[in-house]
Amino acid sequence: MASKVSCLYVLTVVCWASALWYLSVTRPTSSYTGSKPFSHLTVARKNFTFGNIRTRPINPHSFEFLINEPNKCEKSIPFLVILISTTHKEFDARQAIRETWGDENNFKGIKIATLFLLGKNADPVLNQMVEQESQIFHDIIVEDFIDSYHNLTLKTLMGMRWVATFCSKAKYVMKTDSDIFVNMDNLIYKLLKPSTKPRRRYFTGYVINGGPIRDVRSKWYMPRDLYPDSNYPPFCSGTGYIFSADVAELIYKTSLHTRLLHLEDVYVGLCLRKLGIHPFQNSGFNHWKMAYSLCRYRRVITVHQISPEEMHRIWNDMSSKKHLRC
Repeated sequence: MASKVSCLYVLTVVCWASALWYLSVTRPTSSYTGSKPFSHLTVARKNFTFGNIRTRPINPHSFEFLINEPNKCEKSIPFLVILISTTHKEFDARQAIRETWGDENNFKGIKIATLFLLGKNADPVLNQMVEQESQIFHDIIVEDFIDSYHNLTLKTLMGMRWVATFCSKAKYVMKTDSDIFVNMDNLIYKLLKPSTKPRRRYFTGYVINGGPIRDVRSKWYMPRDLYPDSNYPPFCSGTGYIFSADVAELIYKTSLHTRLLHLEDVYVGLCLRKLGIHPFQNSGFNHWKMAYSLCRYRRVITVHQISPEEMHRIWNDMSSKKHLRC
């Protein structure tokens, strides 16, 4: 069986390399463009009555799973579910995470479930490659919205929906990105502490207190018609945050009646404010790149902008030097 999996993995790597080379040579880069974020969203009109006008969602998450892992939590309940936002071409990043901090077998006696979140790509070749990858690793979920920067909020809500539907008895959930290094020892043993009673209505990360950027040239531009207020509620940087699993369903249900914003972390903050949940500041979450040193990385939970090669190098160094003191 092991040799069969190894052969499938090698075949997947070769196929991904060939596909990405072909796309880079023969096709323009696929991207989602449009004057309005979420312009592809449509609201079904069936069963419409004046009686349900007040209760029907303003943005029903009416997307179907194209790839799903509905049985991932059936055999045993995870202590931690890790939701990783990624894109189709980031196979190397996904594989680096699988082989380092995202390995579900890193901690004996502590069940961890790792999932990569994707939307649908405009290129059918990339969709097919991801489907083949999913058949090998069984750690990918995809819904039929367009995978784009402006739809990152939909991607996170898909993850919340999945936890609420298929893994609601998990203790904690982490949402992060594919270029993040996670110090799992600090996360598991120093922050979440499996031996203690699980928290409820809990949310923590790098808390940001800020306001909308009105400069149209900015990546984080927020039009006044979408968000007229001058301040955002406190929100955690989308590069990495942790919450108790009960919050997944609360956020997902709240989102159905909360106007969508394309800035995912800000939007989650809006839902938290509606729920009366205040995110806790944790200095271990870093949303910037940090030069590697063993002692420095031992003090943090997340580090941003880490390449697949760096991820392997950092993981191997930290794993081989656990006996050293700082």
